[in-house]
Amino acid sequence: MKILHTVEFYSPSVGGAQEVVRQISERLVKRGHQVTVATTNLPERKNKTINGVQVEGFDIAGNQVLGYRGDTKRYLQFLTNGNFDVMMNYAAQQWATDLSFSGLERLSYSKVLAPCGFSGLFDPQYAKYFREMPAIMKRYDHIVLHSDITRDAQFAREHGISQRSIIPNGAARDEFSLFLDDFRHRYRIPSDVPMMLTVGSHTGWKGHSLVMEAFRRAKIGKGAVLVIIGNVLGGLGCLRKCRLHAAVVNMLSRGTKRVLLLDPPREDVVAAYHSADLFVFGSNIECSPIVLFEAMAAGTPFISADVGNAREIAAWSGSGVVIPTTQGHNGIAHAKASDMSRKIEDLLSSPSKLKALGASGLEAWNKRFNWEAIAAQYETLYQRLTN
Repeated sequence: MKILHTVEFYSPSVGGAQEVVRQISERLVKRGHQVTVATTNLPERKNKTINGVQVEGFDIAGNQVLGYRGDTKRYLQFLTNGNFDVMMNYAAQQWATDLSFSGLERLSYSKVLAPCGFSGLFDPQYAKYFREMPAIMKRYDHIVLHSDITRDAQFAREHGISQRSIIPNGAARDEFSLFLDDFRHRYRIPSDVPMMLTVGSHTGWKGHSLVMEAFRRAKIGKGAVLVIIGNVLGGLGCLRKCRLHAAVVNMLSRGTKRVLLLDPPREDVVAAYHSADLFVFGSNIECSPIVLFEAMAAGTPFISADVGNAREIAAWSGSGVVIPTTQGHNGIAHAKASDMSRKIEDLLSSPSKLKALGASGLEAWNKRFNWEAIAAQYETLYQRLTN
């Protein structure tokens, strides 16, 4: 098959949507298909072919609500003239998907939409966008959801979108099957002290402050370390605030605890998952967080705010616990540091419970939540649509 995936950003850019599309695309190439990714042109992308995937870059930014900047005409011509069998638009509310809406009927190939959570559903400026969304979704041949409980899944049910299925996210066997145990040594973290980990870009929405405050409050072993791994996308984001917060925690702890802020290479990120005793996630808004699947793949239990489908992932895998959140009128979720700190204390005080959670998650990942198995589900869907 000739497959087109569209996504706002793609490798070498790092992020959740980028990772999903990269993993699916590269594995479909390995399964014998021609895959093209249409995405934002990035100066740091030096090659138009990445691991067998053809990357077509466009100098475009924005979305249907905020407006577009750049060569939108070239993109629409690319879609219309493309000799593809199937297209998947990944994530709504960004130009690579929103620009497709106006010409869906002119495309001769099958069309799939993966909404990826509808993060702006409760934002007043997107009210008209989502009033029109049910009719737009019905013009697609199929809707791919990552969960049955996220807001895009509820939206689809409420508006009678029947041509839908659930394909979860996951983590890669080729990354996580090898246990890399040198992370603690490299970053001077003793093997006998508790190590907690959170991973998420410094966007201001990944719950770094919540996690640091929960870590500060938790009554756990002396020398405990919290590792926060995150890159910066389009500016400093919350990095400056995180540096200040980390300095305060380190000062108040008087040497009994410390916070490390890192942006290491990917191999160190994977090693950190393997080395951590516990993954902690306090994000405010998600669809289906890949980081929880990556924790599963490392056999590391997790504590997560009830955001996206974290509750569903915990039920699927038996590898984590979820703390409650409250949601504001804008749909942003907020958990309490006190709830997270109590769960940290509970799990770290019970090595047998930690071990059981980790083993359950690892088993679930091996059976169901690895990218190889997930790519096969996309392949089956695409073949059904094209046939």
